[in-house]
Amino acid sequence: MNRRFVLAADQKRERVDKVVARLLPEVTRVTVQRWITEGRVRVNGEPCRPRALVAAGVMIEVEPGSVPSSQAEPDPTVVFTVLFEDAHLVVVDKPAGLVVHPARGHRTGTLVNGLLARPGFRRPPADPRDPDGALRPGVVQRLDKDTSGILVVAKDDRTREGLKRQLGVHRVERTYLALTRGVPVEQTIDTLHGRDPRSRLRFSSRVARGRRAVTHVTVVETLAEARAALVRCRLETGRTHQIRVHLAERAGAPVLADALYGHPPPDAQLDAVAAELGRHALHAAVLGFLHPVTGEALRFEAPLPADLQVALAALRST
Repeated sequence: MNRRFVLAADQKRERVDKVVARLLPEVTRVTVQRWITEGRVRVNGEPCRPRALVAAGVMIEVEPGSVPSSQAEPDPTVVFTVLFEDAHLVVVDKPAGLVVHPARGHRTGTLVNGLLARPGFRRPPADPRDPDGALRPGVVQRLDKDTSGILVVAKDDRTREGLKRQLGVHRVERTYLALTRGVPVEQTIDTLHGRDPRSRLRFSSRVARGRRAVTHVTVVETLAEARAALVRCRLETGRTHQIRVHLAERAGAPVLADALYGHPPPDAQLDAVAAELGRHALHAAVLGFLHPVTGEALRFEAPLPADLQVALAALRST
């Protein structure tokens, strides 16, 4: 059941996460921050961020969510491919369908659970600035559940912070391959990016406030008589669902089989390929960075997985 509060006249300007934690003493501040990130807390009807300031007269609405376990546990049954590993980090090729770390709805069976079961992968120190650090130890980048491809996980604090610094200044090479419905114009898409005010599950580039998002789009191959394409997307920034949002909202060519952002006109042939694929056609193909400890330049490539190769072949013959 949703809870609504109107802040009293004597309420001074204060962070919304602190205010909600005080209004709901049975809920920890960490849980409140998670709910805010999930879009479950609104200020005067709008989604907010944990650091947003609120004051007297403001209405806060809270949609309570579940509370995940306090830390990730080892699970040796999780399957993934290791591309590189040393004492400081591990680079993996994540299959589609595998969640990166425990979260609401996915308590176990994630990549992090599998990594914790590997010999030599000890639980790294949690990031004190990350309230959910115990659930995603060493994770500095994420891929959506149904996005396949490469990501790196840190094994120690020095490596984690070094990777985060490189990501923060856009020095990590990240290139994705996507199959799209429609053929986008080759372009650099530079927009604001934020949570869609109409749906807490979606993000949007059509927002008045948000973080900058930049995607460089190149057409690799036109398919299905110019009704589809194989597209390369190089990221400068790495916002949640960034490529999916940019291709759908700005390029007019949503990722094939993207149930959240792709709502194109019916096309029997493309619909059949999408149904056979069963997940959005996005793959993290290239990852390059400087090793935070050794300084070595590392670059990894992962070819399209079998399901996307089948979909590509089908579009070529359509």
